[in-house]
Amino acid sequence: MKKSDIHFAVELDNQNIPEKIYWEATDNPNEGLSDTRAIAIALWDNYHNSTLKIDLWTKEMEVVDMKRFLIEIMSGIADTAINATGDKRMATDIENTCRVLSKRLEEEIKEQQKQQ
Repeated sequence: MKKSDIHFAVELDNQNIPEKIYWEATDNPNEGLSDTRAIAIALWDNYHNSTLKIDLWTKEMEVVDMKRFLIEIMSGIADTAINATGDKRMATDIENTCRVLSKRLEEEIKEQQKQQ
């Protein structure tokens, strides 16, 4: 049986706010720690029949990038819905929501650029 490990290391400031986030995985083609500005992990707790989440982002994570990150996570969930359940309708609904949010984000970006 093959085993794969994923590790995260988080550097916190004195108020426990992430300053740096690093990760590494046995199947990652890049050796050693890689840095990132945000992670979002969801686990299914079978005992409580609920989801456990870990969401972390650094102080340097730009708001526009965080919004893009959230949209991309949702798009990935649409793929998971098809692969794990075969529910194309659910996946389509999620993707449609992602399109709406992407359009809204594009409009926000354009508005911010006008104000600069």
